[in-house]
Amino acid sequence: MANESMEERWGFETRAIHSGQQPDPQTGAVTVPVYQTTTYEQDGVGKDRGYEYSRTGNPTRHALEVNLAALENAKFGRAFASGMAAEDTILRLLNPGDHVIMGNDAYGGTFRLISKVLTRMGIEWSAIDLSIRDNIEKVITEKTRLIWTETPSNPLLSAVDIEMLSSVAHDHSAWCVVDNTFATPYLQQPLALGADFVVHSTTKYLGGHSDVVGGFVATNSPELDEEIGFLQNTVGAIPGPWDCYLLLRGVKTLPVRMDRHCENAEKIVDFLGGHSKVSEVLYPGLPQHRTHEIAKKQMKRFGGMVSFTVNGGENAAREIVGKTKVFTLAESLGAVESLIEVPAAMTHLSAEGSPLEVDSSLIRLSVGIETADDLLEDLDQALGG
Repeated sequence: MANESMEERWGFETRAIHSGQQPDPQTGAVTVPVYQTTTYEQDGVGKDRGYEYSRTGNPTRHALEVNLAALENAKFGRAFASGMAAEDTILRLLNPGDHVIMGNDAYGGTFRLISKVLTRMGIEWSAIDLSIRDNIEKVITEKTRLIWTETPSNPLLSAVDIEMLSSVAHDHSAWCVVDNTFATPYLQQPLALGADFVVHSTTKYLGGHSDVVGGFVATNSPELDEEIGFLQNTVGAIPGPWDCYLLLRGVKTLPVRMDRHCENAEKIVDFLGGHSKVSEVLYPGLPQHRTHEIAKKQMKRFGGMVSFTVNGGENAAREIVGKTKVFTLAESLGAVESLIEVPAAMTHLSAEGSPLEVDSSLIRLSVGIETADDLLEDLDQALGG
């Protein structure tokens, strides 16, 4: 690869630490400065030095965008104030009368945005099992402009074949959007599998420390990036420089954190699978999981999210999550500390009565990087072992 630069040959871990983050040319600082400014001096009327106003562009944000795009092997990336702001920006590309297809176990916030907000603007939607191609073919129409998937999904952890989904979308002149929040670019590369957009809640694994909210959109299309950039600037749902700094700091340790998340999750899955009070364990790494082969084909490992149902229904689930000591009862996911929740009553409450309604006995774990034996002991006592 004579024409390939050294940076293009970097491994994932090297990109996480160095892409977009060269030492500051003025001071030599190895950490990207926090450019806490709203505006920039110009050398003449209309002659800026690359930045004019911080809604439009900020050096700290630019470093983050370059860094995250490099991790997704994307040509372009845009940072946003939250994962929902990133999602909303993609969905603003639609016009009245357009049709969206999403998974029937999508994140509750995504479902709420599409079903409660976009419908006011004349957008139609369908929620189906995206793991089966025939399901998509049955509902896709000439009005379908976008197919939206999370893989693994939230909270059932179902995998969707990204190559298949992209192929179906492109056959019908539609876009394929992949929410890669659960897998992260360390475990899965959707753009390489044909997706048009990758979206992240950077609040989760990319930040990794429960101290910052953010979102990100990546694409390899200059035309789509231009539209996303226009909306980013026009709507203004951008992250502040301090948020970008925190995300850059978090991303540096993403590979080592993800390895530990996966290791701990695998041990917890083994434990839960043999417990008498657990009726089913949902984890894409399990051979019996209905989408295991899909996940195995496109993921490096199977992630740090684990869901399971318990005997005794909703009351039993609520009792269990109230007893943990190391696992914290809280929404969100993907950080160094372990979290536990009941999706039907928390993150997915808005899906009640819809095709996305969640079993009330389902418990979702975001497995952190604590000592694995402490996590197992905590779950054992909470389950009444």
